[in-house]
Amino acid sequence: MKIAIAGSGALGCGFGYMMQKGGNDVTLLDFWDEHINTIKENGLSVTVNGKEDTINISIGKPEEIKDTFDTIFIFTKSMGLRHMLEEIKHTLTEDTKVVCLLNGLGHANTISEYIPKKNIIMGTTVWTGGLDAPGKTHFMGEGPVEVQNSDENEEEGTRQVVQMMADCGLNGVYSSNVHFTTWRKACVNGTMNALCSLLDCNIKELFDVAQIDELNQGIVSEFSRVAETEGVTLDVEETINYLKGIAEKVGGHYPSMHQDLKNKRPTEIDFLNGMVAKESERRGFEAPYSKQITQLIHAKEDILGIKR
Repeated sequence: MKIAIAGSGALGCGFGYMMQKGGNDVTLLDFWDEHINTIKENGLSVTVNGKEDTINISIGKPEEIKDTFDTIFIFTKSMGLRHMLEEIKHTLTEDTKVVCLLNGLGHANTISEYIPKKNIIMGTTVWTGGLDAPGKTHFMGEGPVEVQNSDENEEEGTRQVVQMMADCGLNGVYSSNVHFTTWRKACVNGTMNALCSLLDCNIKELFDVAQIDELNQGIVSEFSRVAETEGVTLDVEETINYLKGIAEKVGGHYPSMHQDLKNKRPTEIDFLNGMVAKESERRGFEAPYSKQITQLIHAKEDILGIKR
Protein backbone atom coordinates (compact mmCIF):
# COMPACT_ATOMS: atom_id res chain seq x y z
CA MET A 1 0.00 0.00 0.00
CA LYS A 2 1.29 3.48 -0.87
CA ILE A 3 0.90 5.49 2.34
CA ALA A 4 1.57 9.05 3.50
CA ILE A 5 1.84 10.08 7.13
CA ALA A 6 0.58 13.67 7.36
CA GLY A 7 2.17 14.99 10.54
CA SER A 8 5.33 13.07 11.41
CA GLY A 9 5.86 13.69 15.09
CA ALA A 10 6.13 10.90 17.64
CA LEU A 11 3.04 8.91 16.69
CA GLY A 12 3.33 9.66 12.99
CA CYS A 13 6.92 8.44 12.89
CA GLY A 14 6.03 5.37 14.95
CA PHE A 15 3.18 4.40 12.67
CA GLY A 16 5.23 5.16 9.56
CA TYR A 17 8.07 3.00 10.84
CA MET A 18 5.79 0.04 11.57
CA MET A 19 4.02 0.31 8.22
CA GLN A 20 7.24 0.48 6.21
CA LYS A 21 8.74 -2.43 8.15
CA GLY A 22 5.54 -4.27 7.26
CA GLY A 23 6.26 -3.91 3.55
CA ASN A 24 4.39 -0.75 2.60
CA ASP A 25 5.70 2.25 0.63
CA VAL A 26 5.61 5.06 3.22
CA THR A 27 6.28 8.80 2.91
CA LEU A 28 6.44 11.04 5.98
CA LEU A 29 5.07 14.59 5.59
CA ASP A 30 6.03 17.34 8.00
CA PHE A 31 6.96 21.04 8.24
CA TRP A 32 9.91 20.92 10.68
CA ASP A 33 13.09 21.50 8.66
CA GLU A 34 15.56 20.07 11.20
CA HIS A 35 13.48 16.91 11.64
CA ILE A 36 13.13 16.44 7.88
CA ASN A 37 16.82 17.02 7.16
CA THR A 38 17.96 14.71 9.96
CA ILE A 39 15.83 11.84 8.65
CA LYS A 40 16.98 12.45 5.09
CA GLU A 41 20.65 12.38 6.16
CA ASN A 42 20.68 9.78 8.95
CA GLY A 43 17.44 7.83 8.66
CA LEU A 44 14.63 7.61 11.20
CA SER A 45 15.68 6.32 14.61
CA VAL A 46 12.83 4.60 16.47
CA THR A 47 12.61 2.71 19.75
CA VAL A 48 9.53 0.45 19.73
CA ASN A 49 8.64 -1.03 23.11
CA GLY A 50 12.30 -0.80 24.12
CA LYS A 51 13.82 -2.15 20.88
CA GLU A 52 15.95 0.33 18.91
CA ASP A 53 16.15 0.49 15.14
CA THR A 54 17.00 2.94 12.34
CA ILE A 55 15.48 2.86 8.86
CA ASN A 56 15.71 4.91 5.70
CA ILE A 57 12.29 6.36 4.90
CA SER A 58 11.04 9.02 2.50
CA ILE A 59 10.19 12.39 4.07
CA GLY A 60 9.46 15.91 2.90
CA LYS A 61 7.21 18.92 3.20
CA PRO A 62 3.77 18.45 1.62
CA GLU A 63 4.45 20.99 -1.13
CA GLU A 64 7.58 19.03 -2.16
CA ILE A 65 5.69 15.80 -2.72
CA LYS A 66 4.49 15.08 -6.25
CA ASP A 67 3.11 11.59 -5.60
CA THR A 68 -0.46 10.58 -4.85
CA PHE A 69 -1.34 7.95 -2.26
CA ASP A 70 -3.68 5.06 -1.60
CA THR A 71 -4.06 6.02 2.06
CA ILE A 72 -3.10 9.05 4.13
CA PHE A 73 -2.92 8.87 7.93
CA ILE A 74 -3.31 12.23 9.66
CA PHE A 75 -1.28 12.76 12.84
CA THR A 76 -1.19 16.53 13.17
CA LYS A 77 -2.13 18.36 16.33
CA SER A 78 -5.83 19.22 16.37
CA MET A 79 -5.19 22.89 15.67
CA GLY A 80 -3.03 21.98 12.67
CA LEU A 81 -5.60 19.78 10.95
CA ARG A 82 -7.08 22.38 8.62
CA HIS A 83 -3.66 23.65 7.52
CA MET A 84 -2.49 20.12 6.74
CA LEU A 85 -5.63 19.36 4.73
CA GLU A 86 -4.99 22.46 2.64
CA GLU A 87 -1.38 21.39 2.03
CA ILE A 88 -2.06 17.77 0.99
CA LYS A 89 -4.94 18.37 -1.44
CA HIS A 90 -2.70 17.77 -4.45
CA THR A 91 -1.70 14.31 -3.16
CA LEU A 92 -5.26 13.00 -3.16
CA THR A 93 -7.03 11.00 -5.85
CA GLU A 94 -10.75 10.32 -5.98
CA ASP A 95 -10.07 7.00 -4.21
CA THR A 96 -7.51 8.07 -1.56
CA LYS A 97 -8.61 6.98 1.91
CA VAL A 98 -7.88 9.49 4.69
CA VAL A 99 -7.53 8.02 8.17
CA CYS A 100 -7.84 10.42 11.12
CA LEU A 101 -6.40 9.22 14.45
CA LEU A 102 -6.19 12.63 16.12
CA ASN A 103 -6.88 13.34 19.76
CA GLY A 104 -9.86 15.53 20.47
CA LEU A 105 -13.40 16.02 19.26
CA GLY A 106 -15.09 17.49 16.18
CA HIS A 107 -12.50 16.56 13.53
CA ALA A 108 -14.86 14.71 11.19
CA ASN A 109 -16.70 17.96 10.46
CA THR A 110 -13.46 19.70 9.48
CA ILE A 111 -12.25 16.84 7.28
CA SER A 112 -15.59 16.64 5.45
CA GLU A 113 -15.01 20.18 4.15
CA TYR A 114 -12.06 18.86 2.10
CA ILE A 115 -12.65 15.18 1.44
CA PRO A 116 -15.73 13.20 0.27
CA LYS A 117 -17.40 11.29 3.08
CA LYS A 118 -16.81 7.99 1.25
CA ASN A 119 -13.05 8.44 1.70
CA ILE A 120 -13.02 9.40 5.40
CA ILE A 121 -12.05 6.84 8.03
CA MET A 122 -12.20 7.94 11.66
CA GLY A 123 -10.41 6.15 14.44
CA THR A 124 -8.51 6.13 17.71
CA THR A 125 -5.32 4.63 19.05
CA VAL A 126 -3.94 4.06 22.53
CA TRP A 127 -0.36 3.71 21.26
CA THR A 128 1.87 6.39 22.75
CA GLY A 129 5.13 8.01 21.76
CA GLY A 130 7.57 10.81 22.30
CA LEU A 131 9.89 12.78 20.04
CA ASP A 132 13.31 12.65 21.71
CA ALA A 133 15.19 14.76 19.15
CA PRO A 134 14.95 15.61 15.46
CA GLY A 135 14.76 12.28 13.64
CA LYS A 136 14.56 10.24 16.85
CA THR A 137 11.40 8.97 18.53
CA HIS A 138 10.16 6.31 20.94
CA PHE A 139 6.92 4.45 20.37
CA MET A 140 5.12 2.01 22.65
CA GLY A 141 1.90 0.14 23.07
CA GLU A 142 0.04 -3.04 22.31
CA GLY A 143 -3.58 -1.90 22.27
CA PRO A 144 -5.90 -1.68 19.27
CA VAL A 145 -6.12 0.93 16.56
CA GLU A 146 -9.88 1.11 16.04
CA VAL A 147 -11.26 2.60 12.82
CA GLN A 148 -14.61 2.89 11.05
CA ASN A 149 -15.69 4.23 7.67
CA SER A 150 -17.77 7.42 7.74
CA ASP A 151 -19.82 6.20 4.77
CA GLU A 152 -21.67 3.00 5.62
CA ASN A 153 -21.08 1.70 2.08
CA GLU A 154 -17.28 1.81 2.38
CA GLU A 155 -16.67 -0.99 4.87
CA GLU A 156 -14.66 -3.14 2.46
CA GLY A 157 -12.03 -0.44 1.84
CA THR A 158 -11.76 0.25 5.56
CA ARG A 159 -11.25 -3.42 6.33
CA GLN A 160 -8.33 -3.44 3.89
CA VAL A 161 -6.72 -0.65 5.93
CA VAL A 162 -7.45 -2.60 9.12
CA GLN A 163 -5.78 -5.71 7.72
CA MET A 164 -2.74 -3.71 6.63
CA MET A 165 -2.32 -2.35 10.16
CA ALA A 166 -2.80 -5.79 11.68
CA ASP A 167 -0.14 -7.22 9.35
CA CYS A 168 2.26 -4.48 10.51
CA GLY A 169 1.82 -5.22 14.21
CA LEU A 170 -0.35 -2.17 14.88
CA ASN A 171 -3.37 -4.22 15.99
CA GLY A 172 -5.87 -2.77 13.55
CA VAL A 173 -9.49 -3.40 14.52
CA TYR A 174 -12.69 -2.65 12.64
CA SER A 175 -15.05 -0.73 14.91
CA SER A 176 -18.82 -0.74 14.67
CA ASN A 177 -19.06 2.35 16.89
CA VAL A 178 -15.97 4.52 16.56
CA HIS A 179 -17.93 7.54 17.82
CA PHE A 180 -18.05 5.87 21.24
CA THR A 181 -14.35 5.01 21.04
CA THR A 182 -13.51 8.62 20.15
CA TRP A 183 -15.33 9.94 23.20
CA ARG A 184 -13.72 7.37 25.48
CA LYS A 185 -10.28 8.32 24.10
CA ALA A 186 -11.17 11.97 24.71
CA CYS A 187 -11.72 11.04 28.36
CA VAL A 188 -8.23 9.54 28.45
CA ASN A 189 -6.74 12.79 27.20
CA GLY A 190 -9.05 15.01 29.23
CA THR A 191 -7.81 13.31 32.40
CA MET A 192 -4.28 11.93 31.94
CA ASN A 193 -3.04 14.43 29.36
CA ALA A 194 -4.42 17.51 31.06
CA LEU A 195 -3.65 16.55 34.66
CA CYS A 196 -0.11 15.30 33.97
CA SER A 197 0.55 18.58 32.19
CA LEU A 198 -0.69 20.68 35.08
CA LEU A 199 1.03 18.59 37.77
CA ASP A 200 4.24 18.02 35.77
CA CYS A 201 4.19 14.27 36.34
CA ASN A 202 3.95 11.01 34.44
CA ILE A 203 0.86 8.80 34.41
CA LYS A 204 2.00 6.52 37.24
CA GLU A 205 2.71 9.48 39.48
CA LEU A 206 -0.70 10.94 38.65
CA PHE A 207 -2.55 7.76 39.55
CA ASP A 208 -0.66 7.52 42.83
CA VAL A 209 -2.04 10.81 44.17
CA ALA A 210 -4.84 10.65 46.73
CA GLN A 211 -7.10 12.95 44.71
CA ILE A 212 -7.10 10.97 41.44
CA ASP A 213 -10.42 9.18 41.96
CA GLU A 214 -12.29 12.40 42.67
CA LEU A 215 -10.63 14.17 39.74
CA ASN A 216 -11.42 11.35 37.31
CA GLN A 217 -14.99 11.15 38.55
CA GLY A 218 -15.55 14.87 38.03
CA ILE A 219 -13.93 15.11 34.59
CA VAL A 220 -15.42 11.93 33.14
CA SER A 221 -18.90 12.84 34.39
CA GLU A 222 -18.70 16.12 32.45
CA PHE A 223 -17.51 14.37 29.28
CA SER A 224 -20.25 11.76 29.66
CA ARG A 225 -22.98 14.39 29.93
CA VAL A 226 -21.96 16.10 26.69
CA ALA A 227 -21.39 12.78 24.89
CA GLU A 228 -24.96 11.79 25.70
CA THR A 229 -26.26 14.81 23.76
CA GLU A 230 -24.52 13.30 20.70
CA GLY A 231 -26.07 9.88 21.20
CA VAL A 232 -23.02 8.34 22.89
CA THR A 233 -23.40 6.58 26.23
CA LEU A 234 -20.29 6.68 28.41
CA ASP A 235 -20.67 4.76 31.65
CA VAL A 236 -18.66 6.83 34.13
CA GLU A 237 -17.42 4.00 36.36
CA GLU A 238 -16.60 1.75 33.43
CA THR A 239 -14.64 4.57 31.79
CA ILE A 240 -12.70 5.27 34.99
CA ASN A 241 -11.76 1.57 35.19
CA TYR A 242 -10.63 1.78 31.57
CA LEU A 243 -8.37 4.72 32.50
CA LYS A 244 -6.87 2.72 35.35
CA GLY A 245 -6.10 -0.16 32.98
CA ILE A 246 -4.25 2.16 30.61
CA ALA A 247 -2.33 3.72 33.50
CA GLU A 248 -1.12 0.29 34.59
CA LYS A 249 0.26 -0.41 31.10
CA VAL A 250 1.97 2.91 30.31
CA GLY A 251 2.51 4.39 33.77
CA GLY A 252 5.96 5.85 33.14
CA HIS A 253 4.81 7.77 30.07
CA TYR A 254 4.58 11.57 29.93
CA PRO A 255 1.53 12.34 27.73
CA SER A 256 1.70 14.44 24.58
CA MET A 257 0.28 17.59 26.17
CA HIS A 258 3.00 17.47 28.82
CA GLN A 259 5.57 17.12 26.05
CA ASP A 260 4.02 20.08 24.19
CA LEU A 261 4.34 22.37 27.19
CA LYS A 262 7.88 21.17 27.89
CA ASN A 263 8.82 22.05 24.32
CA LYS A 264 6.83 25.31 24.40
CA ARG A 265 4.25 24.21 21.85
CA PRO A 266 0.51 25.03 22.05
CA THR A 267 -1.69 22.25 23.42
CA GLU A 268 -4.89 20.61 22.19
CA ILE A 269 -6.84 21.53 25.31
CA ASP A 270 -9.50 23.47 23.36
CA PHE A 271 -10.42 20.25 21.50
CA LEU A 272 -10.73 18.26 24.74
CA ASN A 273 -11.75 19.81 28.06
CA GLY A 274 -12.24 23.15 26.33
CA MET A 275 -14.80 21.70 23.93
CA VAL A 276 -16.64 19.97 26.77
CA ALA A 277 -16.71 23.21 28.75
CA LYS A 278 -17.96 25.15 25.72
CA GLU A 279 -20.65 22.63 24.80
CA SER A 280 -21.74 22.33 28.43
CA GLU A 281 -22.22 26.08 28.67
CA ARG A 282 -24.10 26.14 25.36
CA ARG A 283 -26.46 23.42 26.57
CA GLY A 284 -26.95 24.85 30.04
CA PHE A 285 -24.77 22.33 31.91
CA GLU A 286 -22.17 22.98 34.57
CA ALA A 287 -18.64 21.74 33.79
CA PRO A 288 -16.39 23.29 36.46
CA TYR A 289 -13.58 20.73 36.15
CA SER A 290 -13.25 21.07 32.37
CA LYS A 291 -13.59 24.84 32.47
CA GLN A 292 -10.93 25.32 35.12
CA ILE A 293 -8.53 22.80 33.57
CA THR A 294 -8.80 24.64 30.25
CA GLN A 295 -8.15 27.98 31.94
CA LEU A 296 -5.14 26.61 33.83
CA ILE A 297 -3.57 25.03 30.73
CA HIS A 298 -3.97 28.32 28.86
CA ALA A 299 -2.48 30.17 31.84
CA LYS A 300 0.52 27.84 31.74
CA GLU A 301 0.87 28.44 27.99
CA ASP A 302 0.85 32.19 28.66
CA ILE A 303 3.51 31.87 31.39
CA LEU A 304 5.71 29.91 28.99
CA GLY A 305 5.17 32.47 26.23
CA ILE A 306 3.42 29.98 23.94
CA LYS A 307 1.40 31.58 21.15
CA ARG A 308 -1.95 29.98 20.32
